This record gives sequence, structure tokens and C-alpha cells, in this order.
Amino acid sequence: MCGITGIFGLQDKERSSKIIKVMNDCIAHRGPDDDGFYIDDHVAFGHRRLAIIDLSPAGHQPMQSDDNNIEIIFNGEIYNFREVKALISDYPFKSHSDTEVIIAAYKKWGKKCVQYLNGMFAFVIWDKSKQELFIARDRLGIKPVYYYKKDNLFLFSSEVRALLESGLVERKINRDVIHEYFTYQTIHAPNTFIKNIFMLMPGHYATISKNKFEIEEYWNVVDNVDYSSNGKPYEEVCKDINKLFYEAVERRLISDVPFGAFLSGGIDSSAVVGMMSRIHSQPVKTFNIAFDESEFSEAKFAKIVADKFKTDHKEILLTPEDFLEQLPEAMDALDHPSGDGPNSYIVSKVTRHAGVTMALSGLGGDEIFAGYPVFKRSEKLYNQKWLWNVPGPIRSLVASMISTIKKDAAGNKLKQLLEMDSPALENTFPISRQISSNEQLNDFISEKNKTTDAVNKIVKELLQKNKNLPLFSSVSVAEISTYMQNVLLRDTDQMSMAVALEVRVPFLDYKLVEYVLGVNDDFKNPLFPKKLLVDSLGDLLPHDVVHRKKMGFVFPWERWLKKELKDFCGKRIISLAERGFIDKDGLLKRWNKFLNNDPSVRWLDIWLCVVLEHWLEKNKIEY
Repeated sequence: MCGITGIFGLQDKERSSKIIKVMNDCIAHRGPDDDGFYIDDHVAFGHRRLAIIDLSPAGHQPMQSDDNNIEIIFNGEIYNFREVKALISDYPFKSHSDTEVIIAAYKKWGKKCVQYLNGMFAFVIWDKSKQELFIARDRLGIKPVYYYKKDNLFLFSSEVRALLESGLVERKINRDVIHEYFTYQTIHAPNTFIKNIFMLMPGHYATISKNKFEIEEYWNVVDNVDYSSNGKPYEEVCKDINKLFYEAVERRLISDVPFGAFLSGGIDSSAVVGMMSRIHSQPVKTFNIAFDESEFSEAKFAKIVADKFKTDHKEILLTPEDFLEQLPEAMDALDHPSGDGPNSYIVSKVTRHAGVTMALSGLGGDEIFAGYPVFKRSEKLYNQKWLWNVPGPIRSLVASMISTIKKDAAGNKLKQLLEMDSPALENTFPISRQISSNEQLNDFISEKNKTTDAVNKIVKELLQKNKNLPLFSSVSVAEISTYMQNVLLRDTDQMSMAVALEVRVPFLDYKLVEYVLGVNDDFKNPLFPKKLLVDSLGDLLPHDVVHRKKMGFVFPWERWLKKELKDFCGKRIISLAERGFIDKDGLLKRWNKFLNNDPSVRWLDIWLCVVLEHWLEKNKIEY
């Protein structure tokens, strides 16, 4: 796991050398073990190394091919690199690293090399003979790569802040996505909050030369659904999933450094830990964040799992005061504004301080095994689609009555649903992920919303590619392509790498994802949480963990924002109110409504404002 930076087309070797060092220093937290550079008349590469596989100097980057024609910088891990290496008999390997395998694969198969790679990756190759850059990102978007292009100048990095520090990119806000951030607590790729900075999409690669800039898709989540489960009995499907999950976890145990796992006490993290324990001969190091012996804490369930699998378990007790004390540094770690993230930072930090460099996570289990409430809600809406046969004016009248009686977020969402033209998933799903409606945003944002709804657009385009997807799989696709990729994975990357911790996510092994998306709804229907996953694991999980009431510690954010964090938030609200895209009176009125316990304004509505202003100030972003 590492950080990468690069410049192409500056045509000033001395200047490139200075700038690439500034960019690389900016992301030093991603790779404290080593740094490296390659600079010629056309390109400048920078690399920060967090050594996980092949800790020797032979794994140093940038790395060159045997004939010195290829230079590569790579962030991520290729879990099947040994299998790929076995397919390439005509390359003189000098290291035991997965980076060198990518070089050899590119030399053998060209751009098609990505089809052979199973892992999380963002890598860049400079092909000297072609005078061409090749940039690739993994299928599910676990590892990021951002880029900036203007005329013949092209910059890229693992983080936005390195591009900004180059001095070659204007620190201008992307005005087109202001509404999107407040609606969905993030910006969806390929866009970012900075004008002219973009993110390479998951499952895509780009080729860049003096006269060419092309982006191509090599994989997407709906075109590659595996329907081989069709016609199989439930027990056989469960066996298939057990095998695929076993292999996914096994691949992710390749490491030359100490590793462990996050163990929250929920089904997903417990499944990962259980499978790790079956595969790994030594006790697995597990980490649970417990909160002040709260009645809501899941620590006791984590302990049940730890005892069952005899893990080397570490329960880290945090008080709310501990969390608040570390909040400023967590916010400073944000590379791109997000409504979530501090939780990930705290968990990553304490895990890293415990001596672990790599940890496995249960992220992705809810998305592919129908774990969120939106799956059942979508099924309910589908079964009640007759409601949309009722004339529009009558539905609008009912919607208005509901919004008058029920003035909270739930009432607002119900109103929007009834006013929809149809209950198609591309219409209903965005509402499930919505933080604020357009109507609410217009009360405090002066910038006009000029773009289509990002989530609606993403879901609609994907589902049109494959109209045979089962309903639950369609919801999975929507979750994976929006919230998971643009909030969960982005936050996991920026917050874990802020403390130099690599996080691996076995539920997002693309072979497992492809198979589970092809399983019919009858097998997935969650009679109890994630039944298909639980049944596939047999007796792996303790009964008390599977059949328990959903709990989970909930930070008292609402109280904090009104008391302990009131001054912290108030200063940033006042600063944000002076920004050119904000209606000052509208925002201050919203803040006062929140302080006066108006149910129409929730803590997250306010927190998004606080996070954004903090990020804008720290990065000196202009309107």
C-alpha cells in the first residue's frame, strides 16, 4: 500500500523535479517506509512506500522493467500475483514483489493485463518506447487515483491535496457539485469538489500521450454478473459462496508484516475473523473499539467471537471525551470532504498504534448480502407499485398533507416518493440515500443547481445495461456504485492511509461479487440479517452474534453539536455563511433551528456544513 504522484507534459525537468518532491511530501503519511522518484524530459513520478509484500530494497518504486523501457508506480496489492507470475515464463524476475508482476504482465498482454489482476490497485506505467502513460484502477474502486488535465499538462495522485500543492492547479471550488454534496454527503466520481480535478472511475484505465487522452472501461458491476447459480439448489449455492469467500479471505492474508482484523461484533466482521482463523495457523489479532461500557456497545459480541476463535483480542476503550479530543486531527486527515470519516480514523489509528500494518475489514457485506433496510423497503415499494396508478394530483395532495403533519426527514422522503412519476429504482433509491431534498437546500444555498441528480444518473445508466438483474441485486448495484464507492471506500482509504494502515476488504473480491449478484431474490430474502451469508458459512458464526438485536454504539452527535462542539461548529457555520454560494440568512436560520430542536434540521445537516468549511479553509479553496 502506498501513495503515487506524477506529472506529464511540463517540459521542464528541473521544475518537474521540484514540484514532484513537493507533491510526494504532501502524501508522506501514506508511505513512511520509503520514497522514490523517476524524472526525465517528459514525466516525473513520485512514490511513497508502505511495505507489505517483499520488504527488501528490491520492492523499491518507481520500478523499472528488465530492459528499462517501463517505469511503474503502484498503490495497492495484487493478491493473485503468484498465479499471474506463473503464467509469464519469459520474464527475468528480480524480486518477490507484486509490482514487478504488473510490469511483466503489461509487457506480455499490454492494456489487457488488468483482466488478469485480482486485487485493489491504482498503478501508472510510463512506456518509453510509446511515450505513453497507462493508468489503471481496480474493478470496485478500492484504491483511488485523482487527475488534473489542462492542455498538454497532466497531473495525477492518490490524493487531491497533492495536486493542489503542486501549484499548477487552481484552488477553485467545483460549483456544479455543491448541491450534490449537501444532498448525498459526498461527490460521486468522476467529479470532485475541485474544478478540473477528476477521479478515474472504478474498472477503467486511461492512456495519455502528447496528442491522446483516452479513458476506457474494462469491467463494470452489471456486465459481469455470474448467473451460474441459476437452477442450483440453495445448499449448493451456499457451498459455492463458502468456497468463494474462503478464497477471498485466503488471498488477502498474503503479507510480510503483522496483520489483524477489525472486529465490531457484527455479522460481517465476525465472518471475516472466523474465516481468517480457519485459514491462518496463528491466533488472529483482532481489534474492537468499545465505548465507555455503554449499553449500546457491541464489545460483548466481539468478545464472543474472539473467544470462539481464540484470537489475540484487544478491546480499546474510548470515552466520548477521547473521541472529541481526536476529532480535529481526524478532520485534518480528510483529503476530500465527507459527512462520514472520523469513526474510520479513530479505529485505524488505534489499530496502527497496536503494531499492525494491515487489517481486514467486513466492508461490503451489507451491500452484496442485502444487509441494509433499503433492500426490504425497495421490495415493499415494488409490491405496492399499484399506488402509482392513482392519479398524480391525488398523490400530490396526500403528499402535501403528510409533509404538513410529519415535518421530519422521514416525512419529507415519503412526500417525495409519492410525487415520483414511477416507483422505478432509479427514482426511489436516491431518496433512500438522500440527506437533504432540493427544497431544503434551496433555503440556504444561493448557487443554482445546474446538474442532474448524480445518484439517479448512475443507477439508471447501470440498470439499463442489464435489465435481468433480480431486485435485490439491483439494489446492491445501486449501493456499490454510489454510497459504498464514494463514501465508505473513499473514507476508508483516506482515513486508514492517514495513519499508514492498509485495509483489505474480502467481501469485495470481484469473483464473489459477480457470483452473489447472480443469485435470485428468494435465496437472499433476509428473513434474518444476511441469511444467505450466514447459511453459507455453516456453523462458523456464534448463534448469539447472528440472532441478536441490531445495536451498535451511536455517538451522541446531536448533543455534541449543541454543547461540547457548539463553538467549534458555530465558528465554521458563520464562516461558511460568508461564502459566495451560500445564502447567509438561510444558513444561520438553519443553525438556529437546529439549536432550538426543530426536527426538520438534523445533526448531519449541520455537520456537513462544518466539515465543508473546515476543508475549504484548510485547503484555501476559493469560490
